[in-house]
Amino acid sequence: MEFSAEQIAQLLGGKVEGTGSVKVNNLSKIEEGKPNTLSFLANPKYNEHIYSTNASVVIVSNTFKVERALPETCTLIRVEDPYQSFAIILEQYNQLKNNKAGISKTAEIASTATVGSDCYMGDFVSIGENVKIGDRVKLHSGCSIDSEVAIGDDTTIYANSSVYSNCKIGRSCTIHAGVVIGSDGFGFAPNSENNYHKIPQIGNVVIEDHVEIGANTCVDRATLGSTVIRKGVKLDNLIQIAHNVEVGENTVIAAQTGIAGSTKIGANCMIGGQVGIVGHLKIADGVKIAAQSGVESTIEIEGEIVQGSPSYSIGSYKRSYVLFRSLPKIKSKIDELEKELKELKKGKQ
Repeated sequence: MEFSAEQIAQLLGGKVEGTGSVKVNNLSKIEEGKPNTLSFLANPKYNEHIYSTNASVVIVSNTFKVERALPETCTLIRVEDPYQSFAIILEQYNQLKNNKAGISKTAEIASTATVGSDCYMGDFVSIGENVKIGDRVKLHSGCSIDSEVAIGDDTTIYANSSVYSNCKIGRSCTIHAGVVIGSDGFGFAPNSENNYHKIPQIGNVVIEDHVEIGANTCVDRATLGSTVIRKGVKLDNLIQIAHNVEVGENTVIAAQTGIAGSTKIGANCMIGGQVGIVGHLKIADGVKIAAQSGVESTIEIEGEIVQGSPSYSIGSYKRSYVLFRSLPKIKSKIDELEKELKELKKGKQ
């Protein structure tokens, strides 16, 4: 689809400088701009590229000063915040790109399932008994939705994801390819024969509104009750959320993090990549956990920043790390002192 500079300016509440009728049909980085593409300039480090870019339209700040002649083919759109404006364009572009509709002939939908209006079901989608699907839901190819599942309006689930029975997914969620929601929690009890007896996991997973879950992430069902992902949570790729975990509103978690069973994460937390959190802990609201940290005790102070394995206050961690990096020098100094001490003892003898 093509859009003119004038149409884009109206969407963003911006002002056109140049040819308002110029059309664009794709997006590009300013340093790699091509004809008929839209780009943006928000970082002053990239100012130089605007004088040589081939992009047809560039979004710039109202305060951007043109210091020399721009390419004749370049039209500017001035806005208050170029980065935010470009984010709006990206969102619109993504919606248009993914604006699929209709139900594939190879999709299988149980007779007791309820499907809302304007939904998309890709090839080989499977929908089980008594499933309730809201309006404008998109299920891409190979998705498996088991019995008694509920999915809210405007949610998108990408290819080959699985939602096990009785799980609930809210409105306007995005679940990327290969995600598994509601698989069994890791519950086993040793028996007298030194084998492990599986403990049935009969709870479910509840995902609230506006949650995004990255590719190949797993959220296990509760043993009893629910594993809960609260409103606005953003999970990266390759994350493991164990049974009966609760993740608070608007918390963000980076890739390869694992959270063990029954741990409660507060709201507005930020958890870096490859963090490991043991089970049955409580993490206060607003806590930040640095990448590759290992959390083995409850964090009670709101807004605390921790690092290390085992993790502790980031200020103490940095002071300790300075000493750690100095250990070779300290070791050499100790060796010298021991040598001097031995020579002194020999002299006294």
